[in-house]
Amino acid sequence: MENSSRRKFLRNSALAAAVPAAVMPEAAPKELFVHHVYFYLKNPGSEADKAKLLEGLHKLKKVPTIRFVHIGSPATTNRSVIEKGYAVSWLCFFDNLEEEEVYQKHPIHLKFVEEYSHLWEKVIVYDSVGPKI
Repeated sequence: MENSSRRKFLRNSALAAAVPAAVMPEAAPKELFVHHVYFYLKNPGSEADKAKLLEGLHKLKKVPTIRFVHIGSPATTNRSVIEKGYAVSWLCFFDNLEEEEVYQKHPIHLKFVEEYSHLWEKVIVYDSVGPKI
């Protein structure tokens, strides 16, 4: 590597490392709360029931404290450690536990449970917290 290229690389790396500290507000969330739900339908082969549940989840993603949502179905991967018995997964991220608690009590969430819970036989929830990276 040429000396000038190396110096340029080092200077740019130092600038890139300093920028996040300079532009990140102090109030930026330091924690991330992850809420992952797996829905097992009463009628697992029913595309109509799955479509209805997806309809409800698309309404649910409007809760304002949710930062990111992913709605998914089992992938076609095939390894012994993979659970594929669920119909739909609901993965959402919050800035912290308090924001997730607001979601749990939010009228949109309560209405979702009321209107769509008849579709599922079982729900498994994995909640986790950790530093925001």
